[in-house]
Amino acid sequence: MRFAISFLVQCLFSRLLLVFLLLTLPIGAATSQAAWEKKAAHPPMNFILVRSLLCQENCPEWISAEGRITSDTPARLRKILKKIGGRKLPVVFRSEGGDVDAAYAMGRMIRKAGLETAVGGTRLKDCPVGDTRCQAAIAKDGSAVGYTYSSGAYCFSACPLALAGGVSRVSSQWALIGVHQITTIYNKVRVSYRIEYKIVNGKKKEISRKEVGRKVAGQSSSTKLGKKATAALTAYLKETGVSEDVIGLMMSATPDNINIVPATEALRTGLITDMLSYNEWPGMPLCAPDALAEAVCHSHPVVEAPVVAKAPVSQASVQDAAAETSEKLPKTRPMDFLLMSNGNCQEECTQWISADGDITPDTPARLKAMLTTLGERKLPIVLQSSGGDMDAAFAMGRMIRAAGLETSIGRTQLPNCPKLDPRCKPSIAKSGPTEGEVFAGRAYCLSSCTLVLMSGTPRIVGYSSIGLVRPTTVEYTRFFAYFDEMGLSAETYETMMFATSIERGTILRSQALKLGIINGIIPYDEEPGLHVCGPEAKESLRCPRKAEAEIVPVAASVN
Repeated sequence: MRFAISFLVQCLFSRLLLVFLLLTLPIGAATSQAAWEKKAAHPPMNFILVRSLLCQENCPEWISAEGRITSDTPARLRKILKKIGGRKLPVVFRSEGGDVDAAYAMGRMIRKAGLETAVGGTRLKDCPVGDTRCQAAIAKDGSAVGYTYSSGAYCFSACPLALAGGVSRVSSQWALIGVHQITTIYNKVRVSYRIEYKIVNGKKKEISRKEVGRKVAGQSSSTKLGKKATAALTAYLKETGVSEDVIGLMMSATPDNINIVPATEALRTGLITDMLSYNEWPGMPLCAPDALAEAVCHSHPVVEAPVVAKAPVSQASVQDAAAETSEKLPKTRPMDFLLMSNGNCQEECTQWISADGDITPDTPARLKAMLTTLGERKLPIVLQSSGGDMDAAFAMGRMIRAAGLETSIGRTQLPNCPKLDPRCKPSIAKSGPTEGEVFAGRAYCLSSCTLVLMSGTPRIVGYSSIGLVRPTTVEYTRFFAYFDEMGLSAETYETMMFATSIERGTILRSQALKLGIINGIIPYDEEPGLHVCGPEAKESLRCPRKAEAEIVPVAASVN
């Protein structure tokens, strides 16, 4: 009997056991963004090869990238990059964001291809206002004709990560760049397996496992960056040359909100490398150093008038020198100073000091006379100059710093004056402020004018040209001593200057910020000198008195 029982037990446990187990496992931690990005109102990103309709021949082309970034967006981008071959066409983004891992992949593909990126929207030819990329305007080969715009364009959430892949990356004061926290979504899935065991020597041994079904069992999410996500983000920012400070900007906004990154921060952190001027548009390629004046590109090299000699010079000699150098700049004259009042207001008008012309040895005396007339009134000084006497620029800068005045760049236009003579004498008030307007567009502060600009507290610019000057050997000691006085890094400046072979040239606003020549960008809806109220102005919504820290808009969360 004992033998029979023993034999039966052995037979039973020698059989193959079929076991079905239900296991609840977290499958595929998916890195995504806020729930609002997944709405059907935001279609997946697609790419269109667009040619500018604003020209007749040799027209610029760009890749228009608009829509939500999804997991299959990199494959679509790879397809269009293969189509354009080795051509270096800018990628113009307008996107609410999406999948972070896909944005990483896109940025790396763009960087490997050596392409530029920009923030902007695209309107295709003959498309209605409500459907700017209508299907009817796209040819069978995926190409179209159209133009780009900045106003209202945006690059949010994961989009700035793709934007960062550009070898150069630009935006304008009318476009928006926004970041927020990364949300990691964990999908819980109930998985059914068929597992076969075999009992060998009294022990259960698994011999096969096969999945036979799975069912979604819920989700969980987290906005905390784990070690793996942090490492991936940090490595990507390092690859693209973007500061890790961007992580702080991202974490300061919840996934349901957006931190709008001010232009200053975008430039400082490297999210963009420059800002487009008023007459430049997204999709324009970056100008080569030797680009012709008529070339369709952004950041044109500006032809400058030569630095005025240190010895006293006559007005005629300065004008002759400028005329020989460039027909683009107006005829030069010694710098003069006008007390200006905004001509487009009824009351509580803003005021500024317009400083326009070449810096000559007697310019500091003129500035001192103006400041003496104003007494303790702290009005901004708006500069437009091709440069001039370096020692005079040092003296002006020290006066401005001692008075605690703001500096910026702008061209002042008096009413009823012709364009070639924007400061015509009949329009200058005999007493008190002269009414007029001021604009950043086409304004410039070149050569030693930059030394005056850097003395401001604060010193801010819009879409104007900033110049650069390299000191001669005999000027070195005084030049860098002045930098120390202004609290700027002379070492950084010297390194950058000697990386070029030019004696004078223009620099990008991002470079000017890095060097400390400027410390702010004028908001897109303002002009130089107009954001500070005149001394007689009352507090009002139309003419607020802004603190220094408020000159550049701070990051703000918006839904």
